[in-house]
Amino acid sequence: MPADANPAGDIFGGWLMAHMDQAGASVASRAAHGRIATVAVEAMTFHRPVHIGDEVSLYGRLLGVGRTSIRVHVEAWRRDRTSEEAWRVTEATFTFVALDAAGKPRPVQV
Repeated sequence: MPADANPAGDIFGGWLMAHMDQAGASVASRAAHGRIATVAVEAMTFHRPVHIGDEVSLYGRLLGVGRTSIRVHVEAWRRDRTSEEAWRVTEATFTFVALDAAGKPRPVQV
């Protein structure tokens, strides 16, 4: 939407990053079988801009599980509303930590 864009019509990177974090959290919470929190984002790379009105698709891939942490690679792809061609626009690796009921790190049950 226009409120999410700069004057040139490109979507703010922070808007995209927030949605990528949510996509990664979906993968991580399934792997953790519970509550997780984002603790790091590595190598956020913006390849192409996203324009107002573009369809954005997000894909998360589990990279690994540590004792309490989970790493997920997330890619964002854009497609113009009138085209079938899609382009990868952004990618990053997110690290999440599994949390217990008190919000403290807990081991991930594999």
